[in-house]
Amino acid sequence: MIDGAFVVVDKNGVRVQLPVGGLACLMLEPGTRVSHAAVALAARAGCLLVWVGEAGVRLYASGQPGGARADRLLYQARLALDEEARLKVVRKMYELRFQEAAPARRSVDQLRGIEGARVRRMYELMAQRHGVEWRGRRYTPDDWDVSDIPNRCLSAATACLYGLAEAAILAAGYAPAIGFLHTGKPQSFAYDIADLFKFETVAPVAFTVAARRPTSPEGEVRRACRDSFREKKLLERLIPVIDDVLAAGGMTMPEAPPEAQPIAIPGEQTGDVGHRG
Repeated sequence: MIDGAFVVVDKNGVRVQLPVGGLACLMLEPGTRVSHAAVALAARAGCLLVWVGEAGVRLYASGQPGGARADRLLYQARLALDEEARLKVVRKMYELRFQEAAPARRSVDQLRGIEGARVRRMYELMAQRHGVEWRGRRYTPDDWDVSDIPNRCLSAATACLYGLAEAAILAAGYAPAIGFLHTGKPQSFAYDIADLFKFETVAPVAFTVAARRPTSPEGEVRRACRDSFREKKLLERLIPVIDDVLAAGGMTMPEAPPEAQPIAIPGEQTGDVGHRG
């Protein structure tokens, strides 16, 4: 539940009350039942509906009536297509991830290589700290069970984080596919944003669970990530970080054109800026 929306859970499912004049994104967790009339009201109000796993550990589908905000999509695309602006965004992501400035006079590809080496070393240190035998990051998406327990735990944990990051990106009005460090995938920007939080959140969870050598690592990891996301209030932090990262590109948000669609229900604005404006 973000961006000013209000959800009431009762025995019969979920009743949704939209904020007057506010822009909302409702994250619908397992067990939610929403009527056709409620979805129609959400569409008229410009409310994004996102069907997720518990605490956002999976993103299954999203309903975005009328599409995302054009100004934010154009802004993101301009940043990604301008090599200088893109490099500034990547340098900001490096700074946030490693808590230090990126090396000077390096290209995006060079920074990607430096980041990869540092991440591999961080995995090694984290495995040592948790007493886990680590043979490197190896997994085969098409043959999940051939991976060892640490890799299965890490893959399950990062999948949880990717779902939450994608939900936040959609809620903020951006496109998950338009990435800066990662490119060419439907979730490229989700990978970019998730990586900023990986070693603070899901990587420790993965190695903690792996150290116990569970018989069902994916389920244990998913539940542990759910608890970590709630404890750290991660969802509340994601959208401000997304905006901060993109602002590093040095471009201004396009002005809304005169024919831009107004707020569906006039009144006092509540919550953060949503996917419509």
